[in-house]
Amino acid sequence: MSTRAVVLALALTGQAAAQTEQPLSAIDWLETAPDLLPGTVLLEPPVTDTGLQPDIQVSPLEALSPPLGLVDGSATGLPVDLWLPSDPARLAELIARVPVKSNPAMQRLLFTLLLTEARAPANSNEPDELLLARLDRLMQLGAADPTQSLVQLAGPTDTPERFKRWFDATLLTGDEDRSCTALIAQPHLSRDYSAQVFCKARRGDWASAALTLEAAHALELLPPEQLDLLDRFLSPEMFEGAAYLPQPEDPDPLTFRLFEAIGERLPTASLPRAFANADLRDVAGWKAQIEAAERLTRIGALTPNHLLGLYTERAPAASGAVWDRVSAVQRFETALETGSPEAISKTLPKVWAEMGSVGLEVPFAELFAERLMSIKLSDPTTENLRWRILLLSELYEDAARSVPDGPEANAFLAALASGQPERSNSLSPMADAIAEGFAWSAPIPSDIRAMLEANRLGEAILEAMQMFAHGARGNLVDLTAAIAVFRHVGLEDTARRAALQLLVLKGA
Repeated sequence: MSTRAVVLALALTGQAAAQTEQPLSAIDWLETAPDLLPGTVLLEPPVTDTGLQPDIQVSPLEALSPPLGLVDGSATGLPVDLWLPSDPARLAELIARVPVKSNPAMQRLLFTLLLTEARAPANSNEPDELLLARLDRLMQLGAADPTQSLVQLAGPTDTPERFKRWFDATLLTGDEDRSCTALIAQPHLSRDYSAQVFCKARRGDWASAALTLEAAHALELLPPEQLDLLDRFLSPEMFEGAAYLPQPEDPDPLTFRLFEAIGERLPTASLPRAFANADLRDVAGWKAQIEAAERLTRIGALTPNHLLGLYTERAPAASGAVWDRVSAVQRFETALETGSPEAISKTLPKVWAEMGSVGLEVPFAELFAERLMSIKLSDPTTENLRWRILLLSELYEDAARSVPDGPEANAFLAALASGQPERSNSLSPMADAIAEGFAWSAPIPSDIRAMLEANRLGEAILEAMQMFAHGARGNLVDLTAAIAVFRHVGLEDTARRAALQLLVLKGA
């Protein structure tokens, strides 16, 4: 079982904490989730506008599904009926395609939505439609550990669809013994003969595995390339010196693990992001582990501390590419430990450029902001860089109280960090659009207002996230509307951090 922390986890709250022998399954930043939504209004009691008796809605107890999630709503600030009145098919569509790649604040918000404890919609003909959408998006983001824990919490052997997600996740986290035990006990969970052969062999029943494989050969139940792979898996001694098998273009997790078992490990760089989890295990080399950690940290699926631990594990083995980043991080850490402003000024621009080359500016800021906060650099250019790094961290409000000399945009960024961008002149159309979103009179789009009035909060947030992505690409009307929606529902911290990241990373 994977022992690393993922963003998507150092500790679980609520029901997930009661499970034993589970992988780390909640992303570590959720441990401090109450700080993500300061001043949230989501949990405030409703206030009537009239003196009339309010309508009372009644639902049979059996119609309400139990809440499901890794993090209690009291930690995220989101209500348990987040999804309840929405169309599950629409929710599944939004969850699958809402873009978060370019903005860490949106990544954090999506993980919060996927992992928070909430009930499934009551109007679904397919009870698992939302659950499967949540699991699939977590895997698409690369969060294999939370995927495994969430489906274990739901009941991984209740349906074949749940088992398939569980099995795939355990193959990538290295916890396949658990899912294989379940499959052997309940063979109906998977009709995949490859899974049956693998699990029987994994549990030491080689005779039964060989018999199953012979049946698959005789009845042609599997493609020839899969049969060849299983033959080498069960009888490696018969293929000593044989040519390597052709590498599949789109392997599933089981095929990946079978290639690993026969000594022909597939590179994960060209595979979907979830496969990077397999490179975090000890079977991969240090370079592969670092590159996998960078890939997962970039999307928010791995804690930055895990990446820092890999960066500082040992001395760089060479130069160029990943080794230059390792060297830059280690030299910067040494400079921080000395406390010398001159040493920090010398190493900060280099490490920042290295982190920017792989899209890790925000994780870097989260790692080092606390130590950078207490330092003042004499060089104006480097001091301005230090300040902007702080704006990308959770300490952005503290940083905004002391604005260094520098570009004119600094005054606007400081005002934005305090939630009052109207106090300063904006210097670009995008900054104008952001400021309009923070205005008290900023309008909420009529369709999203209708969702909120119908208590379709989760759906409204996902729609606003879509609008923010459009706005980041240049549709400034959508950018204004998205920020206004986030603030309207109490996601003030998300609105500020998303806007700051958008401007700072674009070089405002």
